[in-house]
Amino acid sequence: MDIGKQAARWRSAIAMPGREAVLVAESKDTVLGMASLGRVRDGGIGFDGEIYTLYVHPLATGNGIGRGLLRTGFDELADRGYESCVIWAHAQNPARFFYQAMGGKLIAERITSMMGATVPEAAFGWKSLALAETSRT
Repeated sequence: MDIGKQAARWRSAIAMPGREAVLVAESKDTVLGMASLGRVRDGGIGFDGEIYTLYVHPLATGNGIGRGLLRTGFDELADRGYESCVIWAHAQNPARFFYQAMGGKLIAERITSMMGATVPEAAFGWKSLALAETSRT
């Protein structure tokens, strides 16, 4: 990936109309992860809130950062009056197992386009804004 193109893409994504919050997990001057959230973009699936992005630096996985971002994201959604949440993930993304471990249920699948390529996606939903009580992930 080209750093300049990705930086421009993220500047645009963060400023997206409807995006209500961007969360950043950091240690000293290093970003370890980020999440963004707001109103669900696909209202036909029965959820009102959405985590648009949730990324953890590959070297920081397994330290509770993803769980912390997701929990804080759910808290932010609840503070804004949302009651449920959906996250769309690339169907082949290993993060799908994280979402399932956090209590997300596979609720839908679709094919979308990203940077000119077709990409299969899977949606994970939480009818209430609560994580599953599991071991630290």
